[in-house]
Amino acid sequence: MLVENRYLKYFSFLLSTIFIVYVIYLIISSFFIVKNQFIDIGDATYVNQVRTNDYTIKLANYLTKDCALNKVCEVQSMLDFVTAIPYKINESIARSAKQVVDQNFGDCDDKSNLLISMLKVKGYEAYFVLVPKHIFVIVNMEEKLGNKKALYVNDKRFYILESTAENSKIAFPLKYNFNEIEAIVDPFVNKKLIINSLEYK
Repeated sequence: MLVENRYLKYFSFLLSTIFIVYVIYLIISSFFIVKNQFIDIGDATYVNQVRTNDYTIKLANYLTKDCALNKVCEVQSMLDFVTAIPYKINESIARSAKQVVDQNFGDCDDKSNLLISMLKVKGYEAYFVLVPKHIFVIVNMEEKLGNKKALYVNDKRFYILESTAENSKIAFPLKYNFNEIEAIVDPFVNKKLIINSLEYK
């Protein structure tokens, strides 16, 4: 009888320990989810839903399969796919790439999440630009696109990609003043870029 009680105590202690470890794991996981998804922008908080998972990789590879490593073709093909998705305001937080495609609608947050996720898995350097009530994507491309204007961030050339304008092209015109740019964000590390110089030329 005494032996059984001792085993029951050990078993209870073991279960309690496992439970405590699991709770600690959940707390730590939640911290990293928040750290990697939420970023404070002035008086607001931006929630990203960027993904570099199998779904995004397959989608990006499928959309660029006929581009033969032509960077302009790749970026425009992914942009065309995203701009063809109907624009509709999403009242909740931004959704993942798969949700946007499956549900076939999205607002600027949703569509920008989808676009930048595909750019990332194809190896492009791209960032979110947050302006009042809107978000767009900028992408670094090695080749200069004729006389098209670009946003130079810290002397590096980035072309604007507007995910909400149907049939929009690479190097969409900048519609905002520099003082309206609230932040340029790398959503994959969830950090604002430190901007030393900014030009549009």
